[in-house]
Amino acid sequence: MLNVTEIERILPHRYPFLLIDRVEEITPKESIKAYKNITIGEHIFQGHFPGHPIYPGVMIIEGMAQAGGVLAFKSIDGVTEEEIKDKVVYFMSIDKAKFRHPVTPGDKLEYQISVIKNRGKIWVLDGKALVDGELVAEAELKAMIVDK
Repeated sequence: MLNVTEIERILPHRYPFLLIDRVEEITPKESIKAYKNITIGEHIFQGHFPGHPIYPGVMIIEGMAQAGGVLAFKSIDGVTEEEIKDKVVYFMSIDKAKFRHPVTPGDKLEYQISVIKNRGKIWVLDGKALVDGELVAEAELKAMIVDK
């Protein structure tokens, strides 16, 4: 399990764009389960949508990517925290994205990411987002670890 402070040692993202609160499970080179608590205090709700707050699908996809980034970094054999600070994960593609149910304040958005393929610095990930066990979004993500 990783808390938000430990996540910040791995990812360069910070508030308001750090979109995972905790990692519950991680199996290097295989899968990760992380989550974000969605609250009405999210800045995005000021404009999306006033009086009818819906968490944007693009933010859900970014949360999947951030969880995938933690998985990728935690899967590199022998990498140190200092070496991680000099690297970043870039999106290469997002495929098969589907949004199945709106996410609203009060939801606990759970990310389940699994490795489809890994070749060197390239990762292909299957991402799923769930709320209360119900699939709300999914996508196939391709990313690459690069030097900053």
